[in-house]
Amino acid sequence: MSKLITMKFGGTSVGSPEAITNVVSIVKGEVDAGNRVIVVVSAMSGVTDALLASVKMAIADNKWGYLDTARKLRDRHDDTLNILIPPGKNRETTQAEIAALLDEYTEICQAVNILGEATPRIWDAVVSFGERLSCRMVAAVLRHHGLDARAYNAGDFLLTNNQYQQAVPLWAETQARIDEKLRPLLTQGVTPVITGFLGATRDGNITTLGRGGSDYSGAIFAACTDSDELVIWTDVDGVMTADPRLDKRARVLPYVSYQEVGELAFYGAKVLHPKTVQPILDKGMPIRVRNTFNPQHPGTLIRENGERTQTVIKAVTSIKNVSLLTVSGKGMIGVPGIAGRTFLASAQAGASILMISQSSSEQSFCFLVTDNTARNVREAIEAELAEELARRDIDRVDVEENVVIITAVGAGMRGTPGVAGRVFSVMGERGINVIAIAQGSSECSISFVVPQDDLERAVIALHDLALDGAA
Repeated sequence: MSKLITMKFGGTSVGSPEAITNVVSIVKGEVDAGNRVIVVVSAMSGVTDALLASVKMAIADNKWGYLDTARKLRDRHDDTLNILIPPGKNRETTQAEIAALLDEYTEICQAVNILGEATPRIWDAVVSFGERLSCRMVAAVLRHHGLDARAYNAGDFLLTNNQYQQAVPLWAETQARIDEKLRPLLTQGVTPVITGFLGATRDGNITTLGRGGSDYSGAIFAACTDSDELVIWTDVDGVMTADPRLDKRARVLPYVSYQEVGELAFYGAKVLHPKTVQPILDKGMPIRVRNTFNPQHPGTLIRENGERTQTVIKAVTSIKNVSLLTVSGKGMIGVPGIAGRTFLASAQAGASILMISQSSSEQSFCFLVTDNTARNVREAIEAELAEELARRDIDRVDVEENVVIITAVGAGMRGTPGVAGRVFSVMGERGINVIAIAQGSSECSISFVVPQDDLERAVIALHDLALDGAA
């Protein structure tokens, strides 16, 4: 029976002629087997960073910098097409489309150069060119191999609000657009190749879903088309028990639940964007994480109920480049609203709170934000709580840098007594100081903060528990 499969290919998966050859083999294999495929692509690896840097060049009046970026991008995409497609109309048309896109990119940079500044809308417009270029290139290569592949900007289907750089989908309107415009293409046998990461406002202005949002795009298209499966193609064999750069014993997990992978993604695992699971929770749709460069490997299957393992802790992950903020003072005891005002001030300073911990005495609470927002958050909190600080109800707002969040994840932790005790006993045995602790009500994970210097030792110690069945 024919299946509809949504496939998202990351930057490394479309980052070279060799990688794109693998993409063609994967997609063509499914189409030849009688399945329908929606292809969602990221920019070629490194392109998004180059585009972001070029906006800064334009602001700084470095005209030659962004013009050189345009030249390098044209050469890279043209060279890839020259290698993968023989001379002819398909290649020439695609190269003309790439040239036109890069001319448009250059014009935007020129405008930024004249104005000396860039709005969030301009940032989104510039960074969108990475996906728009790769989308057309991949579609052209698929056409050369006999598929009726057509390139589409995600904004043709995916409508969002106008919160540039972190746009939120307008679900009902997106569903209607997909039903009207995308489903008929699939019925006609078209293989759509769609830009990941991007959407558009009702007015047609390009928006982005946040850095790394191509996974999220893939999930949105999979959910709204009722795909039978979403496959995230990346450069690793699947979701792993730990970061292999920290512990070489890391292995691929064959099965993970939605809840487990959500915790892993949020707390630092790089395989999936944290929002990926959100659109398909109600669909019960399976997600697979697979390796474009090792397509024979089955990867990791993610579904509503993951399979229990012999170990309660299934995987260990970490977040670096975070700061711990502590609000403390004896005058806080029994005073309502301090925490709420603190977190509202943090949000208004543009920070996402990664973890929260509070003492039972209410004399202090702490939370973590990324390093690049910590200073602004502290200033915002001090302004919001200025009266309490003046009265000494609050003693101080402290910022501690050079810390990391370590998280142990496993659905089997729920209802299993002694897991937290074993985790922290191991930290004590290794001489690792635990600064703060948090456990969600789901009991699917335990997170704690340690000094950055102890990161590797802490991960290896917890990974021991995940591997040997001691927890």
